[in-house]
Amino acid sequence: MGNQAEFIDKITASYNPKGAFIFLGAGLLDGEIVAQAKVKLPLKMMNRHGLIAGATGTGKTRTLQLIAEQLSDAGVPVFLLDVKGDLSGLHQPGGPNPALVKRGDALEWPFVPSGFPVELFSLSGNVGNPMRLTVEDFGPVMLGRILELNDTQTGVLAALFKYAEDTQLPLVDFADLKKLLNYLTGGPGAEEIKDSYGRISGSTAGTILRKLVALEQQDVSGIFGEKEFDINDLFERVDGKGVISLLNISDIQQQPVLFSTFLLSLLAQLFKKLPEVGDLDKPKLVFFFDEAHLLFKDAPKAFLAQVEQIVRLIRSKGVGVFFCTQSPMDVPESVLGQLGNRVQHALRAFTPNDAEALRKTVKTYPKSDFYEIDRVLTSLGTGQALITVLNEKGIPTEVVATHLIPPRATMGPIDAHTYAKLVDTSPFYAKYHQPVDRRSAAEILEDKMRAHTIQTAKDGTNRETAKRGGRTRSRQTPLEAAQKAATTTLAREGAKLLGKIANGILAAMLRRKR
Repeated sequence: MGNQAEFIDKITASYNPKGAFIFLGAGLLDGEIVAQAKVKLPLKMMNRHGLIAGATGTGKTRTLQLIAEQLSDAGVPVFLLDVKGDLSGLHQPGGPNPALVKRGDALEWPFVPSGFPVELFSLSGNVGNPMRLTVEDFGPVMLGRILELNDTQTGVLAALFKYAEDTQLPLVDFADLKKLLNYLTGGPGAEEIKDSYGRISGSTAGTILRKLVALEQQDVSGIFGEKEFDINDLFERVDGKGVISLLNISDIQQQPVLFSTFLLSLLAQLFKKLPEVGDLDKPKLVFFFDEAHLLFKDAPKAFLAQVEQIVRLIRSKGVGVFFCTQSPMDVPESVLGQLGNRVQHALRAFTPNDAEALRKTVKTYPKSDFYEIDRVLTSLGTGQALITVLNEKGIPTEVVATHLIPPRATMGPIDAHTYAKLVDTSPFYAKYHQPVDRRSAAEILEDKMRAHTIQTAKDGTNRETAKRGGRTRSRQTPLEAAQKAATTTLAREGAKLLGKIANGILAAMLRRKR
């Protein structure tokens, strides 16, 4: 009993924020729920980023949901990746469920069903309002990632983007990029860029072009275009609750690199466009990055460096980022070290690789007076997690095995009719549903190439005329030569005749005088 009292004292002292908080659950000791040992995450520390990890089926998605619900209640907007399309249930209150009521009572936190304001988005536009970015805002590094280009090809892509920026050519969609590639490789722009940007080889251009076409054929290139998604639309509130924006990628799950890179690009836009705000009492937005391992798998160094920079600096913009994945080892150390809030669900050690991942994970936690970390991590049940977060002073809290509270909204998708109605009645339907096709690089370069063709033809005609004119002065046709000879002969014979006549007249005049 004394041990439990000590446990309650330590957990209460460690998880006792003075301001607003997210209630996660109550501590577990020797397999029993200790309701008095309440585990609270300070709301103001939610922009210090976090990790939600655990094996499949251990409750990671429901942990996402319960945190998102409380953030919404606190007026904090949330962005969530909906991998399977089953988070739309956040819109509806959960149904009566004796198991959930019992769980809430055991934690001394009554279960009260509630729904939350939700906006539904989709990269394809098929299962939500379209969410698009322009090619130029996506950038060469991230585009090179989804096209699976090597370093040389990505460097060429960067040169294309630089040329477009320097010459004020808007790169909106793939049509713009393909036209620019042709213009600078085999078109009139090839000579133009040779000195300042370097020549683009035909093989490199061909590879990039083929990969662009391949992506178009997979019917996902529509994410590049306009009207571009306005990041300010992620900060909506309804009746004082933060809106939960869901990006449903259930129809493009076969394109993991595409959607994970798109999410990072969205974060990059937030970082670029939001003002510095420092430490706030609560974050302006919390961004949950589900299936995070897909972002880092086989990623090139330049890409990983960009991820690290964004995560390190975006908290000063008031944005918190939570990565969700199966194992902490899925996240590079340079990024993992910046995740101060940790919710670790059960890990399984079925294989040597699993055992190694478990060993490394244990080393990332501080020692505990109440747990053997490795045993706890392999014995946690569904809806339980090992937790350590940052307190209001930025100091890591005691490690505590926690029985998590249940979500209050429906844990599953809403019906198809309600889903379609949410999309169609959204204020973003009119804003984003119809794509915009303004004059951009493709049209500008088409005009330049047409003008170049006309000018080239005109220059060729002028050169041909000049050549023909030069031959007229230096060489004569047979008719012209005959005419000239006849004229010369007539002139010569005429001069002789006139001379004879003049001599005759003169001689006659002299005879008369005699």
